[in-house]
Amino acid sequence: MTRSIQTQEWVQQKIAEGDIEGGMSAGQTGTSIFDPVLCELAYRWFCPPGGVILDPFSGGSVRGIVASKLGRSYLGIDLSARQIAANQEQAAKICGAPEPRWINADSRDIDSLAEGLAADFIFSCPPYADLEIYSDDPRDLSNMAYPEFVAAYREIIAKSCAILKDDRFACFVVGEVRDKRGAYYGFVPDTIAAFQAAGLAFHNEAILITAAGSLPIRAAKQFEATRKLGKTHQNVLVFCKGDPKKATAAIGAVEFGEIDGGGDTEYGEEL
Repeated sequence: MTRSIQTQEWVQQKIAEGDIEGGMSAGQTGTSIFDPVLCELAYRWFCPPGGVILDPFSGGSVRGIVASKLGRSYLGIDLSARQIAANQEQAAKICGAPEPRWINADSRDIDSLAEGLAADFIFSCPPYADLEIYSDDPRDLSNMAYPEFVAAYREIIAKSCAILKDDRFACFVVGEVRDKRGAYYGFVPDTIAAFQAAGLAFHNEAILITAAGSLPIRAAKQFEATRKLGKTHQNVLVFCKGDPKKATAAIGAVEFGEIDGGGDTEYGEEL
């Protein structure tokens, strides 16, 4: 039997009740919530039932809470003691077993922090370089110049992937970021390269469309002045450690939803 929690309605209800709030990017305002539907789909599609999820950038509570509600174990690591305390408080109100677990620490120490852990899925939404400064902690990646940021980011990804079991998937949700001159850093390809350097294959990419809000108005002014296009999406990057057929077999049947086989290539990808 599968466990469906109707994430969109459920999370919105919990936000209204004050049980779930945003991550550090919201400045604790409750306005920034990781997409719960994407979270549920990622767990159901890429993590075995009862599996262990590792999240090296666990700023908000949604990924841990949804994991618990779907019967997956979850370990998240984040530098903000305030955010970890908020996550734990929220989870205590609405989660049963398995309870999500958060550690207040530097993810560059994830190899020792998660010693003995064998993860079935890596799932995270990392800081987008210096797009938002989360704290004045010198260990905070958002405080670093981009070359230093990428070096630390690659280290965390490599150590996280070493904890991932063979024949398993990993997924990062990222977006592109501009430098002070207005040019893209190349954060998306840098993320792909980091996982490939860690020995994983680039398996899937999806685009998550986010709410436009006032973007059309802002983008029109920006385009007139700089020819920069407005952006209202994030990249959902999926990687595989080992054999994708064995990784798929470990997950089992898709828990819900229909998949339209658009092609006849080896892994069902469209031609």
